[in-house]
Amino acid sequence: MVPTRELYWNIDGHLLMYGVFVVVLGIFFYGLYRHYTLWRMGKPEARLNNYAQRIVQVLMGTLLHKKIFRETFPGLMHGFIFYGFLILFIGTLIVGLQADLGWQVLYGNFYLLFSLLTDLFGLLVLVGLGMAFYRRYFLKPDRLDNRADDALVLAILFVVVITGFLLEGLRMVATQDPWQAWSPVGLIFGLPWRSLSMESLKTAHSWLWWFHMLLSMGFIAYLPYSKLFHILLIPANQFLVDPQSGIALSKLDLEDEEAESFGVGRIRDFTWKQLFDTEACVRCGRCQDNCPAYLSGKPLSPKALTQDLKAELYNCRGTVGSGTGKALPEAAAAQESGSLFNERITPETNWFCTTCLSCQEQCPASIEHVQKIVDMRRYLVMTEGEMPGELQLTFRNLENNGNPWGLGWAARTNWLEGLEVKLAEDGEIGDETILYWPGCSGAFDERNKKVSLALVKLFQAAGVDFVVLGNQEKCCGDLARRLGNEYLYQMLAMENIENLNVLGVKTIVTQCPHCYNTLKHEYPHLGGKYRVLHHSEFLAQLIAKGRLVFEQGELKSITYHDSCYLGRYNGLYREPRQVLQAVPGVRVVEMPRHLETSFCCGGGGGRMWLEEHGQKINMLRTEEALSTRSEMICTACPFCLTMLGDGVKTKEQQDFVQVRDIAEVLAESLKQ
Repeated sequence: MVPTRELYWNIDGHLLMYGVFVVVLGIFFYGLYRHYTLWRMGKPEARLNNYAQRIVQVLMGTLLHKKIFRETFPGLMHGFIFYGFLILFIGTLIVGLQADLGWQVLYGNFYLLFSLLTDLFGLLVLVGLGMAFYRRYFLKPDRLDNRADDALVLAILFVVVITGFLLEGLRMVATQDPWQAWSPVGLIFGLPWRSLSMESLKTAHSWLWWFHMLLSMGFIAYLPYSKLFHILLIPANQFLVDPQSGIALSKLDLEDEEAESFGVGRIRDFTWKQLFDTEACVRCGRCQDNCPAYLSGKPLSPKALTQDLKAELYNCRGTVGSGTGKALPEAAAAQESGSLFNERITPETNWFCTTCLSCQEQCPASIEHVQKIVDMRRYLVMTEGEMPGELQLTFRNLENNGNPWGLGWAARTNWLEGLEVKLAEDGEIGDETILYWPGCSGAFDERNKKVSLALVKLFQAAGVDFVVLGNQEKCCGDLARRLGNEYLYQMLAMENIENLNVLGVKTIVTQCPHCYNTLKHEYPHLGGKYRVLHHSEFLAQLIAKGRLVFEQGELKSITYHDSCYLGRYNGLYREPRQVLQAVPGVRVVEMPRHLETSFCCGGGGGRMWLEEHGQKINMLRTEEALSTRSEMICTACPFCLTMLGDGVKTKEQQDFVQVRDIAEVLAESLKQ
């Protein structure tokens, strides 16, 4: 379906068309400017670096539809529309170059092949639009909320394509095109016109061409004012996205004397990129469909939160001065006293997030949800002092005793009694010495102490040279940071980093994905740079080197639960499974949701220390694990171990199904 202009071109019409196009561009850029002035309200943030990586992000996200194709029906639907219009756009460009500039781009058979290609892809657009209409107005999935703009967009796109095919059909009938077989769809659309006279064909073509062109130009002008703006915003957002967003949270400058507050309490406290994020959202609802808080009935939806933030941003539209991006005096005063938290965005909403990162993993627009939520928590905790009551005790325990339970700091080494384990304080650490970091759970929690003991047994069996910090180790600070207490996080982190650097630590192994993520990705921002390994990685390496050998045990089926901070945060999916499969007789059974779509246990983001009302997230995951009918549920995270263990007990299945860490499975299977 190669577009053509009217059969007998008129120079006045030619100039008029380009005059209209200039007006269209003016409307388009004015709309773009209005959005730009809103984005400029945000704080500065550097995102223009690592260009090669960012280009790859766009290629994978936009051109290859990496995330969109994860779901078959909506993936094909969007793919048909996107790739169809991409080919039609190229076809229009080629016609413009050949007809207006005289540049012959395609010759002979290549032109015919491209004509066939555009026809077929135009047909795919119609199929995709039909799928979109059926899905939105007949299937009506929960995650979609229909607005008038959605129907208008589908209607405009449909009419643009239909009129294009009608024009092609008219042209071929009027000219008796000998190559019309290479435009089969247009040929079909031309059949009803064959009875018209040549004069009628010319008139119909002329009027329809102008309608088609004006509608197409209206489509361009409408872009910045509609949902269609995502055509430009999403590729831009994919270019600007930080792959570490949410994984390594932004560092607050706590010594900034000019800071009016910490965190985000007003819309202008976000960075320009975070404001840009809100407009890139097209309400597809993939984040909501994978959010453990939403799916367990909590009043938090990543989609709704993003849309609410966009609404707050649009409320500031009148506050932006002409050409300056600064608030006008009267509006600025209103914004100074206006809080982001209102009946639309309540403070309570932020505390339901488990920071599982599933929203970001599933979002095809590359929206960064977690950092925004933590920024709002920071404001509530550090500026307003507003938080759930139980957090006050947790923060006090962390500050006074270096662990969330408030147990005496000297008790951190109690789990080592009777073990021949060296303490780091006993001597200088060599370059090949491993620092084993059990974390607070591994040192204080009775259930997770068993995991620590299993790891020590495995290390000793493999002849690993390792030490522990003992009483010098404090909470890594992940809990405090994810709950918005950046001051407490930095205090704990700096004390740990000082001890680690003095001792000359090079390599750290930990069983806690939360410690792992913090030590690996966030400590470097404070001067703590180490080689950090999760115990699943380290054990997989020991097994590969033949330093751990296991004996044949009873045949058993194990379902493995992917920890959010191990999987989505750090991409460690293969290693835990390799560890389990190294044990003779073990058969790994996957849950319906695993790998990137694994469902959260409910303990991340500080939720382990917060009361949960209503349906429990850990129960949803436990039920899914039990549905596999496996004899054992395994994980590689102390939080997940606790949450799933509690779930199995609540279901009264503890006599039939064991809950184990992968290290325990290995330790029990060691060849004596």
